[in-house]
Amino acid sequence: MSPQDKQNSAPTQQPLKGVGLLRATGTVGGMTTLSRISGLARDIAIAVIFGADAKTDAFFVAFKIPNFFRRLFAEGSFSQAFVPVFAQYKEKKDRAALKDLVAHVAGMLGGFLLLLTTLMAAAAPLVIYLLGPGFEAERHDLASAMLRYTAFYLLFISLVALAGSIQNSFQKFAAPAFTPVLLNLSLIGCAFWIGPQLEVPIMALAIAVFVAGAIQLMFQIPFLVQLGMLPRPRLQWKHEGVQKIIKLMLPAMLGSSVVQISLVLDTILASFLVAGSVSWLYMSDRLVELPLGIFSIAIATVLLPSLSSKHASENPQGFSRNLDWGMRLNTLITIPAAVGLVLLAGPILATLFQYGEFTGDKASMTRLSLIAYAVGLPAFGYVKILTPGFFARHDARTPLRITIYTVSAKLLLSVALVAPLYFQQIRWAHVGLALATSLSAWIQTLLLYRGLRREKAYQPQNGWLKLFLQILAATAAMSVMLCFTSPTFDAWLYYSLWQRGLTLTALIVPATAIFFCIMWFGGMRWHVFRGHH
Repeated sequence: MSPQDKQNSAPTQQPLKGVGLLRATGTVGGMTTLSRISGLARDIAIAVIFGADAKTDAFFVAFKIPNFFRRLFAEGSFSQAFVPVFAQYKEKKDRAALKDLVAHVAGMLGGFLLLLTTLMAAAAPLVIYLLGPGFEAERHDLASAMLRYTAFYLLFISLVALAGSIQNSFQKFAAPAFTPVLLNLSLIGCAFWIGPQLEVPIMALAIAVFVAGAIQLMFQIPFLVQLGMLPRPRLQWKHEGVQKIIKLMLPAMLGSSVVQISLVLDTILASFLVAGSVSWLYMSDRLVELPLGIFSIAIATVLLPSLSSKHASENPQGFSRNLDWGMRLNTLITIPAAVGLVLLAGPILATLFQYGEFTGDKASMTRLSLIAYAVGLPAFGYVKILTPGFFARHDARTPLRITIYTVSAKLLLSVALVAPLYFQQIRWAHVGLALATSLSAWIQTLLLYRGLRREKAYQPQNGWLKLFLQILAATAAMSVMLCFTSPTFDAWLYYSLWQRGLTLTALIVPATAIFFCIMWFGGMRWHVFRGHH
């Protein structure tokens, strides 16, 4: 094949450069904002219609199980193993080889997950017993019935992740980032219209998860056709590209999923606590994931294909600069967001959830775990950004070692923080689980950072001290304003819906304005966050 022919046949594009990183992050963040807003609407609907009790605990466990494996096979180890190999094929091979890789990966991933989800549905009572051993008979049976529907979401969403990884590698970020909205709409619709028709209304949520997975997968087809990458699945695990992905993916199943492993440990321990603990942790975790998803995960989504391209083209300086860009942007967003969540945890929960079956007591219990999770918000973001720095260079062993240390620390912290509260029969023992998750994320952040520095893959650029001091000063000013103007949590419980919404807006908007004004007067300019050539 002549060089000209090869150029015509290879689906190459210029890697993201300069302001392209920020623009792409804005695209992902914008679509993710729609997803998170619809997700909040979904959680509000669930809280108002079903409350936060034993039945919702059963659903959240049945939904958390495929979601946990989804993070392993989809956003976690699979995406982080697939994208670097895909980038390497784009850089060095032609279109036929690229399509052949996609076909074999789709066949192997789909075939394996079809078998796994079928077995999971068939053995639902056993799976629920293992992950919710504290459930009494009624909650166990309900969660088992739900898992027979929700298990297949793993198959659908993992194939969606494959489609999304392909699109992201071609710098097409909008459709994959929008896809989660379809899940939220399905859950809301079924909660309102299907639930009342069922003998056990909350079963509608499990049915909605199954339906949403199928819709999300079908939604990807036109975009893959447009790229010429719609696969015809092939089963051949000895394919060279499949072997490379498996080699990266196996250790990555632990190395990139410490937060999810921690949440499963939380679920097991929370199942022994007072009824509602699982739901309180879920609701507070969802609120922490709002800024995490809109900003940190959006940054990481854009960074992985960019870093993989830098590594494939042997550009270590560009690799380090792009990683530093992600770290700076995460610091700018998550530190004030974490402080804001701590100070406004009660008002946010009362405004969003404290209606119908979600009483003031439940809002109060959820508030405590939200504060504990907020402590780890910057670290959750750093982990999302630092981890691709290893996988983009085809290094899955280092994150695996770090995961072993972090998960061990998480388990010890969980037992140490929860056990004293549990044996003293304190109702808010679930807060110990949230705090252990936050502290372990900081441990993981430090270990990942040290690993990248030791391997000389990441060299922080000049100006970090000045940026950090500016953020601390701006956050302090914002905090003073919130402390002096925010009503007490008890007062919020007696406000009407409109009073809550208007008062919360009147707090958040000026606080945000104060933060960025002080950053501006301190010398911050947006060109610092545009990325680098």
